[in-house]
Amino acid sequence: MQKIFFSISVSFILLATAVFVSCTGKKQASAAEEEHHNNIILGFSQIGAESAWRTYNTKSMQDAAAAAGIQLLYANAEQKQENQIKAIRSFIVYQVDVIAFVPIVQDGWDNVLREAKEAHIPVIICDRKIKTADKSLYACYIGTDSIEEGRNAARFLEKKYAGKEGPYNILEIRGTDGSSASDGRTQGFREILGNDKRFSIIYSESGDFIRSRGKEIAETILSANGNRLAIKGKSVDIIVSGNDGMTLGFLEVLHKRGISTGRNVTVVTFDAQQEAIDELRAGEINCVVECNPNIGPQVMELVKELAAGETIPRLTHVKESVFTENDDLSNLPPRGY
Repeated sequence: MQKIFFSISVSFILLATAVFVSCTGKKQASAAEEEHHNNIILGFSQIGAESAWRTYNTKSMQDAAAAAGIQLLYANAEQKQENQIKAIRSFIVYQVDVIAFVPIVQDGWDNVLREAKEAHIPVIICDRKIKTADKSLYACYIGTDSIEEGRNAARFLEKKYAGKEGPYNILEIRGTDGSSASDGRTQGFREILGNDKRFSIIYSESGDFIRSRGKEIAETILSANGNRLAIKGKSVDIIVSGNDGMTLGFLEVLHKRGISTGRNVTVVTFDAQQEAIDELRAGEINCVVECNPNIGPQVMELVKELAAGETIPRLTHVKESVFTENDDLSNLPPRGY
């Protein structure tokens, strides 16, 4: 380990040559400690740039690192887990102080995280969670509570349709299967509505959190049902989509085909990027559950604490809101993404 060897060598030379500890020596030591603190290196692997939300999430990390004086080594995995694993291994070889990454899926990380642990490099899991039997392989998770996000979407529907008989047919567009963001929202949504017989999910498909896939799903459904928003003869009453990108792609196709939303068809989406908020204001979307991308400043605080050898919380959930058709959004500041 070059960094450790260099540190030991410097200490040995100082001990061998110094015959007394002077004030100048103390000042030099303090300066060295300060320089080390200011030269923290963070390796960060992002899953890609599939949406405005993800781009903002990356920018949040980059801006916060620059503001904190932390050197950021950034790697874009382009939606491939193997690219993330390669990036993490490259960070280990480079001997960064801390590794942070957004896992594209939950499984398959144990081997590379064990390598990081053996190299004494702490790991922060960001935005999406992982599954592992060995919790010691990572220092903490920071990000959204996707299960609660799913519950909030379901709670909106229960409130909107309170006192009404139904039945209501739901078309669900999931995110990337195997990701904690998609699996958590799906779990939380069903947890609340599972016992309400008025609601039935009559169709569910993964759109991988990508806008173009939202378009494809809409075109396929309309083409198969005579340009009707229906599944095998059953009209769709509610659309629940796992992120704004897929939602906006889906709605773009509907609106081009002359199918309106917001009144006869209720639309619930996740993320709260600006375009979705604009559609909410326009009455085309009924509920937007926020998924907060601005985690950079909090991550950098955790990085500094880990680099200093301090103990940090195992779980940090960022603050989030729910925006609905019943809210006054006139004073809501621009989202920035």
